[in-house]
Amino acid sequence: MIGTIRTSYRIALLAAFCFAIIPATSQPLAAQAQKTGKLVVRIAGIRNAEGNIRVAVRTNETTIAAAQIASIDPKTLTAEAVFDSLPEGDYGVAVIHDENQDEKLDFNDYGMPLEGYGHSNNPAKRQGAPDFSETKFIFAAPATTITINLIYWP
Repeated sequence: MIGTIRTSYRIALLAAFCFAIIPATSQPLAAQAQKTGKLVVRIAGIRNAEGNIRVAVRTNETTIAAAQIASIDPKTLTAEAVFDSLPEGDYGVAVIHDENQDEKLDFNDYGMPLEGYGHSNNPAKRQGAPDFSETKFIFAAPATTITINLIYWP
């Protein structure tokens, strides 16, 4: 009798488990896959054609999801970086004008940037970097285009 109850209990648990996973696995694969698209980052307000533009797409304050080095158009003093196959989600973009191509943003003795920088949503010029929440935007497929205006300190 106890063996029959245990067997019935196991069968009931197995059936409940199977019915619980059917909805999760019955969706088509296309519906389960995360959508991806193209993010176009346009950079404006570049003061000269020296060096290059470094663009980082971030998922939070410390994680870089993608990065590129963009060339400056010497006629228009603009640049553009295109990120293909980026998953939909929340991102922030940080940009620096690396005029001397040392792969970092340079500062003077007082901590003021010597090169141009900018962020998505173009937060106001101030001392210190903006919080990620100020630069965050929703990226949606198939494509999103943002423009970042560089900031230079005198």
